[in-house]
Amino acid sequence: MAAPQTGVGSGLHIHLSLLDMADYRNTFATHPDEEELPETMQRAIAGLISAMPYLAPLYAPHANSYKRYNPHSFAPTRYTWGYDNRSCAIRVTGHDTGRHLEVRLPGADANPYLALAATLAAIHHGLTTEPELPPHTTGDAYQDADALPVPRDLVEALADFDDSKIAQTAFGAPVVRHYAHATQHEIDAHRGHVTDLELDRGFLRA
Repeated sequence: MAAPQTGVGSGLHIHLSLLDMADYRNTFATHPDEEELPETMQRAIAGLISAMPYLAPLYAPHANSYKRYNPHSFAPTRYTWGYDNRSCAIRVTGHDTGRHLEVRLPGADANPYLALAATLAAIHHGLTTEPELPPHTTGDAYQDADALPVPRDLVEALADFDDSKIAQTAFGAPVVRHYAHATQHEIDAHRGHVTDLELDRGFLRA
């Protein structure tokens, strides 16, 4: 579970870089005297920031997934990026030839293949469509009001995913329909069950 207890979150962070097979080098690599990130890395980050909001059911597939996204929990609440900033959704980390990205959005309940598929689809979106790269976040990313928030729940995530041209382009309509149907089934299962919390609060307020 992404949130096995109240106030506890378990992540499935993805660390990655892109390899240029022509000369077998890390395209995200930087030199100590260079401040600006390589263009390929900038496009990858821009793709993650712009596309991951529309792919949430692939890396946060359950109702419980969204209980992990809490301020100051080391789980992101907004689609932000920064340098070695663990409050961001996308973290630039490592040095020199080891420079890479850490995608902090997936939780422990995610299917790793689907979470990685969403991540790669978002990077491909960035490399091919070149969306604008927003400024990196310094300090507390939980307070970055300019950044898009992570979906509040699975219902909101499904609405963004089901109508997403990004998801359709990356995976095709049949795949999107399949996972949208699976997500709706998960939502219906939770809506059809009365929880202990509802009983407790109902009796306390009676």
